[in-house]
Formats: sequence, C-alpha cells, structure tokens
Amino acid sequence: MITFVTGTDTDIGKTIVTAALAVCAGESVAVVKPAQTGVAPDEPGDLAEVGRLSGVTALHEGVRLPEPLGPTTAARRAGIALPSVEEYAASIDDLARTYDTVLVEGAGGLLVGLDADGNNLADLAEHLTSPFRFVVVTRAGLGTLNHTGLTVEALRTRELPVGGLVIGSWPAEPDLAERCNLDDLPATSGVPLIGRIPAGVGTWPQDHFRSTAPSWFT
Repeated sequence: MITFVTGTDTDIGKTIVTAALAVCAGESVAVVKPAQTGVAPDEPGDLAEVGRLSGVTALHEGVRLPEPLGPTTAARRAGIALPSVEEYAASIDDLARTYDTVLVEGAGGLLVGLDADGNNLADLAEHLTSPFRFVVVTRAGLGTLNHTGLTVEALRTRELPVGGLVIGSWPAEPDLAERCNLDDLPATSGVPLIGRIPAGVGTWPQDHFRSTAPSWFT
C-alpha cells in the first residue's frame, strides 16, 4: 500500500507524522520525498529526520532545491529540470512492488506544484497503478476545520481515497478550540481522526520515539 502524507499547510508536522507511520508500518517500508526544498546539497533534509526518528533506511529523495519555495517555483528559479508527475509515479510504483508499505511525503499542502507544469501530489496519485490512500495532517486549533475541509474536498472531487486525519502537533494543555476539534474535525470533514502526535516528539531519541509512536494512532 502507498500512503501519501499531505497537509493542510506547510510546517504542520508531516515529517514527524511520516516517521511515526513508518514505525507503525513494520519491517518492509520505504519513504519517498519527491521534492525537497530549502536545503543545501550537504544539509540534512526531511528524510534524514524520518530516518533519525524511525530507524528506516530505505529513504528515497527525488529532487533537491536550494530555496524554501514550492518545488515548481524553486526549480524554475534555480534552472533545474524537474521530473514529471508521471515519472515520479513510475518510481513509486516500482518501490511498491518491493516494499509492503511506501510512504510519500508531499511538499507543503496538497495542491503545491511538483513538476514544471505545476502538477501536484493529487495529480501524481492519479498516475499510480498500485493501491494508495491519503493521510491528511492538520493543525489542532482555530482555523483547522476550514483548512481540513478544503483539503478533503479537493481529494474527494478527484475521487482519491482519504484514509484519515492526523493532528500533527497536539499540545500538552489543549485549549477549548483544540479540545472541541477532536470531535469537530471528523464530524465536519467526514474523515476519521486516526492520530494525534504530541508536540515536541521530534526532539526525542529514536528508541523512545519508536516505542511510543504506535500509541499515537487509533
């Protein structure tokens, strides 16, 4: 199964959610980041963080771009040719024939462009031949109902399967809106809330992260 980890925005916790899902996936898991932006060639990117936390070693980064922008814009400014979403899909399908689980972490939100034509993660998914689903990472507090609803609606309009919502950073002391959103997120989106990632777990050592991660999901 291929699972796309997308979000309602950038800096929302997709990388930590991806690492936690990788832990829960078991032994046969690969993680893909089609486009990594905002890092120099010798700097660790999101996949390095996934590997550090989860222990997964089958990490596949596509294109690396220096400026912290959407991949389509960053590549245009850097004069770098991007693979098409068809090419991305073919490589992900190849991995799905080898691994039981393939996790694909997107860049920013669902509709951020990944190739020179501005095709996005949803467009990429439509070119797959392997089974897949989307997991939507969302915020805990005010504003999340609208952002989550828009992302889910975009997926449903394309008839793409949504496996669940995950709150990317759940505070130790949630406020009223955050507590209410535990019920309101699934009620308004029609998608189950399948996980909550405690705030700050990205700083944990690997053994603690791995032993605790399964408890964050239903």
